[in-house]
Amino acid sequence: MDVTGIGRRLAYWRVRRGMTQERFGAAMGKSRRWVQDIEGGHRQTDPRLSVVELAAEVLGVRLETLLSDQAMRSDKECVDEAELGGIRRTLRRHDVITGAFSESQPVDMGALRRSLAYGWTAFQASDYSPLGRVLSPLLIDATRAAAHSAGDAQQGSYALLALTYQLTVATATKFGDTSLAWHAADRAVIAAQRSGDPVAIVGAARHLCDAMFHQGDCDDAVDFATATAARHEGDLVSGQGISVLGMLYLKAAVAASHADRRDAAERLIDEAATAAARLGMDGNALWTAFGPTNVEIHRVSALVRLHDGVDAVAAAARIEPSGLGALPRERRALHLVDVARALKQAGRPADAVARLLDAEREAPEEVHCRPRAKQLIERLRDAGVGSASWESRLRGLARRCGLPA
Repeated sequence: MDVTGIGRRLAYWRVRRGMTQERFGAAMGKSRRWVQDIEGGHRQTDPRLSVVELAAEVLGVRLETLLSDQAMRSDKECVDEAELGGIRRTLRRHDVITGAFSESQPVDMGALRRSLAYGWTAFQASDYSPLGRVLSPLLIDATRAAAHSAGDAQQGSYALLALTYQLTVATATKFGDTSLAWHAADRAVIAAQRSGDPVAIVGAARHLCDAMFHQGDCDDAVDFATATAARHEGDLVSGQGISVLGMLYLKAAVAASHADRRDAAERLIDEAATAAARLGMDGNALWTAFGPTNVEIHRVSALVRLHDGVDAVAAAARIEPSGLGALPRERRALHLVDVARALKQAGRPADAVARLLDAEREAPEEVHCRPRAKQLIERLRDAGVGSASWESRLRGLARRCGLPA
């Protein structure tokens, strides 16, 4: 074994897990000096496999992650189960549930806003690994700020808490934890209602709609979204308001299409297109990436979920490249994965692989980490793509995703 490489990987995961050398050494039954030596590559003998297995257990990573640079690169990109578990434990904390914090020192609201903006910016850049580290402290601080707020500051504090929960929903959904997404979305709506701000309420509703959809409750998602839109549409006149309303319609449209409700999906996309026309441009208010281009991206996604791959491919071809290029990386890569699904449905598997490789170049995390992308790769591999060259490229992509080639 390459002890230097193992030491480097151990150090990375120890820091990512927030463990000191003393704490990690104690969990391993070793001294701090032992940890320093192995992380620095100074030990004269390779560690036994049993030692590396124990380290993987302590750090909550796969054994392969500590043994292979390639496996580590893939795992580094993702929010993993250990980090999702930490977020779940934060949501179960008594003070986070009740708002009963013993500490009375005020929260630095400027720092809280910067941390939240950092989290959302990382998400939109498909830089997911920091989210496992920042979300738990964000949830604690945002809840404490809201619990201690009063008067005019209360609306803003609860709106900020709602946005923090929305980032949690987006992260949990991205990595397939639908239960965590649902709990965070429910709390986002409660916090938004406490704020009394229609923009916060509709923004939280779109994430609850998304969480419902990913749990398979598509009809309920559509009903909740349309009821929320009907209640608050008249209050949403700012750029932020129009953007969250438009995204609420788009999330509902995707849920409707998944339930095979084509007419409802088309109507909801038309509502979103009307909102985008009111906005008049592609924007990113409150990290929505909403505008005419995002409407067309969701039109493609809806057609894919309706298993209408031919029309989805045609709809994708009509999207202006300049509009796509201005969107966040996460949106662009996700769209390419949807186009790959459409191409597979249209009987063009080699082209589907090409689009997946484009998505990997755009944002490797969107392909390597997402369960939905991996499922598509497995289906293409099982069905075959009809060309030795493309089969080889597909096997390479599968290996980079940690899948059997």
